[in-house]
Amino acid sequence: MTKSTIKLLDVVALTVDLPEYNLYRGQVGTVVELLAGDAAFEVEFSDHNGRTYESVGLRSEQIMVLHFEPASPDSVRPMVIA
Repeated sequence: MTKSTIKLLDVVALTVDLPEYNLYRGQVGTVVELLAGDAAFEVEFSDHNGRTYESVGLRSEQIMVLHFEPASPDSVRPMVIA
């Protein structure tokens, strides 16, 4: 991932484990600051109440940007209750 593809306020997921911060691959955070000429990123991890439990500087290879794309009505399967 090139440095220009990650922007401020992007929602990202960890691609590596960071046990020293009690963070693990797949955890989701938000980019809150661009560091080192956009070569690194301050990512904030928050609980369900919006309280930050960790904020750490990460390189682009340690995170991936998550994209939200709403499902079209045609792609949604009806739920079957047995």
